[in-house]
Amino acid sequence: MQKLIVINSMPDHVHMLIGMKPDIALSDLMREIKSNSSKFINEQRFTRRKFNWQEGFGAFSYSHSQLDTVIMYIQNQERHHAKKTFRQEYLSILKKFAIDYDDKYVFKWIEDMNE
Repeated sequence: MQKLIVINSMPDHVHMLIGMKPDIALSDLMREIKSNSSKFINEQRFTRRKFNWQEGFGAFSYSHSQLDTVIMYIQNQERHHAKKTFRQEYLSILKKFAIDYDDKYVFKWIEDMNE
């Protein structure tokens, strides 16, 4: 069983902390979250145009001892992003965790979409 611990969003991304058991693949869980939330947003007409999530997602695992720190981080997104954009944040997390990536496979950035 999966348990949503905390969620918070900004205009261009969402952070969720989910407690997961190993009985479901992360990609299956994300497909369900995206599908169900898109359907709900569109049925409620929260946006003028049809809402769709961008392809892909980023996921990072944390130990139980780090939960309080991660929860505070997620709850303080607005203050955090006053200093750092989503792009800066995401790329710094990839570097912090020493994750190799090809920039062409990383998200379409909202600031690039407005150009």
